[in-house]
Amino acid sequence: MNKTLIIIQREYLTRVRKTSFIVMTFLGPVLFAAMLVLPAWFATIEDEEVKHIAVFDESFEFIETIPETAKFKFTYVFPGDDEEYARDYIDGFKKILGETDYFAFMYIPEYIASLQNSIEFYSYKQAPANLTMHIANAIEKEIETKKLKTFNIENLDDILHSVKTRIGIRSYKLSEGGAIKESHSFLNMVVAYVSAFMIYLFIFLFGAQVMRGVIEEKTNRIVEVIVSSVKPFQLLAGKVVGVALTGLTQFLAWVLLTLIIVLAAKSILLPDFTEEAIQQANQLQVVGSLAGDHIQQSEASAKALEAFNMLQSINFSVMIGCFLFFFIGGYLLYGSLFAAIGSAVGTEAGTQQFMLPITIPLIIAIMVMANVMQNPDGPLAFWFSIIPLTSPVVMMARVPFGVPFGEIALSMVLLVLAFIGAIWLSAKIYRTGILLYGKKITYRELWKWIRY
Repeated sequence: MNKTLIIIQREYLTRVRKTSFIVMTFLGPVLFAAMLVLPAWFATIEDEEVKHIAVFDESFEFIETIPETAKFKFTYVFPGDDEEYARDYIDGFKKILGETDYFAFMYIPEYIASLQNSIEFYSYKQAPANLTMHIANAIEKEIETKKLKTFNIENLDDILHSVKTRIGIRSYKLSEGGAIKESHSFLNMVVAYVSAFMIYLFIFLFGAQVMRGVIEEKTNRIVEVIVSSVKPFQLLAGKVVGVALTGLTQFLAWVLLTLIIVLAAKSILLPDFTEEAIQQANQLQVVGSLAGDHIQQSEASAKALEAFNMLQSINFSVMIGCFLFFFIGGYLLYGSLFAAIGSAVGTEAGTQQFMLPITIPLIIAIMVMANVMQNPDGPLAFWFSIIPLTSPVVMMARVPFGVPFGEIALSMVLLVLAFIGAIWLSAKIYRTGILLYGKKITYRELWKWIRY
């Protein structure tokens, strides 16, 4: 046992002292935090440029109908008094943009209501999406209002304002004990995908490290010296557990540092994310169109605050606990198999024929994950979250949606039993293959080693 601990210590210290490990330990949280914070921060950044748009309304029905904002100003122009020149409005717009500081020129045709995609927008720079949406919403509202007025309805504006309604759905999940908890389906899907994919990535990443380490020691003949004083099973167990502790250290460091960076970034970059921002955004709503950058910024702040509040609704203690177990269990299962492959071959090129049967279950798990996020309680999700070869990925895709404890416990027990069986199977292959050189190994040969 002491020899196994020495091997674990060596494998662990050798890897955590590498420059690549130290760099990724600190760089990883920065990238994760940036993915969480930067989109919300970018949404609150104001564009300082005021954009002036020249509008040629051939129908004369939409003059002064597009609301101006702090950043968007509209001027209604006519390219020329000459009728022929007026029809050639493109030359007119070039002249307008060339002689003035207008950002863009917009042409509204005479029969806009009967033509799809009839508005033409010309600019030398890419038109912002919020500008084109603002224009489209305003003109759509005006056309709808004109059509409704043909019915001669009294107090039409008051009626339209009173019937304007916004509906949102809040989803709650009931537990068997009667407890009620608010659920966020989209957020659960995102958390499920990220956590399951990280399990998949970590298993491949650290499993490959074990395999490469075994192949390197076998190629350099270092293993011949090691096995003279250590049993092959102790060497295998030490390698697998040592790399597992390396991965666990890096993961815990990522979680802790990411949490610190996100909280710090939220307080520095997003200081106005308060409940007052939400109320302000609701009070500044204007029916039918955007009403200015101030409203857009308030709405962006409110949405970002809502996203942070949704993150707080996740039971991170359960998520992290399950992630650690299924990461360790899945890695130990596949890591022992990767180590067996490394011991059976002499080079990395020789691993290809044995890698496919091991990687197929993980690939299937990723494919099943799409169905699991849509139907986390279905039979497909249940069985693939119980089968040990796919359970680390599929069960982590189910956990954010809420899984009965009995199913999680069953999955954990089967995963532990599968790992014990895999380490026993791998040890059979390892003890023979680790000292075998220059021979092409087949599946029949591996079966003989297992039976021996």
